[in-house]
Amino acid sequence: MTTDLTFEQLPMTIAQLYKKVERIEQLLENKELSNNEIDQILSIKEAAIFLNLSQTTIYRKVSKCLIPFYKKSNRLYFSKRALIEWISTGRVKSIQ
Repeated sequence: MTTDLTFEQLPMTIAQLYKKVERIEQLLENKELSNNEIDQILSIKEAAIFLNLSQTTIYRKVSKCLIPFYKKSNRLYFSKRALIEWISTGRVKSIQ
């Protein structure tokens, strides 16, 4: 779509473009913040609180490889994003 702009319309058009670019930047920043929040690394204690399970239950699930985890220097870590995906895989369809 081509529109011919006059010299008088140029300042208003640039102002509109500037507002749109600012809005796009805001949306991208918000999306980046929400993605960072989801991709947190949790300790076993934090994972237990997040999943509303006891730490013992988490250890059992780890030993049977039933839950996604990372092990580094004899410590267990959990990705919040991976835990959310793991929970989502257990979805049961309703009767309706």
